[in-house]
Amino acid sequence: MIVRTLDEITDTERDVRGDGWRARRLLVRDDGLGFSLSETTVDGGAEMNLWYKHHDEACFVIEGKAEITERDTGTVHTLGPGSVYSPEHDRHTIRVISPLRLVCVFNPALTGRETHDADGSYLAADT
Repeated sequence: MIVRTLDEITDTERDVRGDGWRARRLLVRDDGLGFSLSETTVDGGAEMNLWYKHHDEACFVIEGKAEITERDTGTVHTLGPGSVYSPEHDRHTIRVISPLRLVCVFNPALTGRETHDADGSYLAADT
């Protein structure tokens, strides 16, 4: 059984930060579950161009408000507490209106150390 708290992973290699965001990765590939689970926070006013071309992602909004734009179609969605989104490998831009707190799941599982590359994606999982 895996039991882990945010407090015990804070300021470890599972606590990853980037420009305007932080992901505390509670479950990672080494846990052997086939997916990863993170608590992610994003600063108000942040704007991020993302494209998870190598991963499936699903995010559940706990707190905050944002707009997510599908870059290929221009469709804009408003996100708030209780919203879920899964970009299905679509290029997207997230504009954070008020600080976000999300629960994010990735498949394949993240190693726990990923940060976004130049096109907003994570590298493909190595075998």
